[in-house]
Amino acid sequence: MKEQLLKAMQRNQLVYMMYVSKSGEVTKRRIKIIKIMGDSFQAFCFTRQAKRTFIINNVLAVVPISQRKREIG
Repeated sequence: MKEQLLKAMQRNQLVYMMYVSKSGEVTKRRIKIIKIMGDSFQAFCFTRQAKRTFIINNVLAVVPISQRKREIG
């Protein structure tokens, strides 16, 4: 998972992420990764409209958002 996040950051891609919060809630978020630090990473979360820190082990899936989808949605 860390490799996928690193690729997305290097390519400056927006991604959809399925994430499990500390409380166990699964959420789908649209994010832009800012930096990766050990077992966590910082990203701008478009769902919350804020910079957030996420734990890499809590990421279930990451899917890059294509340029076409970015323009539509």
